[in-house]
Formats: sequence, C-alpha cells, structure tokens
Amino acid sequence: MKTRFVCLLTAASLLLVFAFMASTPAAPNKANAPAVPEAKALPAGATATAAEPHPEIREALGALRHAKEHMEHAAHDFGGHRVEAIRATDGAIRQLELCLKFDKD
Repeated sequence: MKTRFVCLLTAASLLLVFAFMASTPAAPNKANAPAVPEAKALPAGATATAAEPHPEIREALGALRHAKEHMEHAAHDFGGHRVEAIRATDGAIRQLELCLKFDKD
C-alpha cells in the first residue's frame, strides 16, 4: 500500500510538472518587447517587496527532491521501478532548474 502511494505520488508530481511546463507559454523575445513603463510611486511608509519568482516551479522542485530522497533511502525497489523512477525524477529536476536558470524576468 505504501509502495503504491509513493509510486502514485511520484507519477502525479512528474505529471503535474510536465503539464505545467507544457501549458506555460514561452517568454517573448526581449528584442521585440515593448518598453516597460516606469514604476509608480509607492504610498508613504510602503516598501517594495519582490514576489518570489515562479513559486509553483520551486514547490515542484522541492516535492521532486523529497520524493527522490525517499526513493533513494527506501528499503525496497518499488517492484523494480526505483532506478527508472529516480532517473526520471533527476531529469525532471534538471529540466526545472534549467527553466529557472534561463528565466530572465
């Protein structure tokens, strides 16, 4: 039961990550982008705080790393699928890190 849950959780995480990546449009070409308007003045006493960029991707990275760690330290091999699942998880983590690396916003 626990094995099935972990496998389903891993598969669901990967599916969510790939669905999110497929549904997100590519960034526009910066050379053809219109100029950004100037920032508006903040009210007195207000401070500017930047929102965390791409919180969903960062959350997915954390979930994938946690699932990978669990699979690496598990006492069993998940019906022979552990090595391939870890390999796929590594690939998903690598792709998400590349997405964040090339984000220029």
